[in-house]
Amino acid sequence: MGGSTSMNEVLQRFDTVRNAVFRLVDQWRNRPSQTPIVPQGNVAGTALIIVIAIMTFLACLTLGGVSLVRDSAATWQSQISKEATIQIRPIDGEDMEALLAQARKIAQGFAGVTSARIVDKAATARLLEPWLGSGLDIDELPVPRLVVVSIDEDQPPDFATLRAELVRSVPGASFDDHRTWVDRLVSMARTTVLIGMSVLVLVIAATVLTVIFATRGAMAGNDHIIEVLHFIGAEAGFVAREFERHFFRTALKGALCGGGTAILVFLMISWWSSRNLATPEADQAAALFGNFAIGRDGYAGVAVIILLVSLLTMITTRLTVITQLREMDNRGSEAI
Repeated sequence: MGGSTSMNEVLQRFDTVRNAVFRLVDQWRNRPSQTPIVPQGNVAGTALIIVIAIMTFLACLTLGGVSLVRDSAATWQSQISKEATIQIRPIDGEDMEALLAQARKIAQGFAGVTSARIVDKAATARLLEPWLGSGLDIDELPVPRLVVVSIDEDQPPDFATLRAELVRSVPGASFDDHRTWVDRLVSMARTTVLIGMSVLVLVIAATVLTVIFATRGAMAGNDHIIEVLHFIGAEAGFVAREFERHFFRTALKGALCGGGTAILVFLMISWWSSRNLATPEADQAAALFGNFAIGRDGYAGVAVIILLVSLLTMITTRLTVITQLREMDNRGSEAI
């Protein structure tokens, strides 16, 4: 009798738990369509949007900087292959204008030189203006004068022979093909690009980790509903889809805000640069970094980052949910 009574109590308790589970499932199935497993618009969701917006903004800024430096390095390499410079230092008793004319004549006589141009006094003063100020009198300053030599990129001249002839024939002359310092600038630019890409990878990795923690927090907040749905037969893919849809929308909102802000910053910098092109300082900056415009490729890269962040968030959420459900199954198996 005692055993029979205990069995009846166990069966009654089982029926009570089963009925409670069925009521919970019916409530969830009959919930309004706007009430998903993951609640919308909570504090955690808003914070995640802000974090993703910040991460996307930093990633877009990094990509824009990398694109700017890369394009500048390509421009430097292209320009240096087209021009070289003859520098003539002032020497007492020598006519500078005659030395400039002689150097130009020698350079034009070499095959591979398309033209040679003397930088006049006014242009020389403009080059020195950022450092020495305006109103310079070149005749009163012991500054060297320049001859710009245009080079045929396909068939360049013999630089060693040209340099030796200039040194021999023109007092105070030296020939610079700029390759030494341009190689250093290009090397620095490539290093900067590598550092920028590393920062971009770190930002994306931080975003993925943030999404993982946010997904686990959302699952912990809805643990009772997920467990019931999972143990009565709901597939892991169904639960994962509920979460990935929510987090994809959240990530897309944040990524659009961050990417849009980055585009606005790029446009403002480009506008400021275009408004200040007439100043010597802006000319020097433009010589190094162009007009600070990232171009169509840069803006396309921003769009790619927005989509990439959203898709990575969705994929990360799905994998996290499936992993958590497997751990839940393992705990249930061990309990049995």
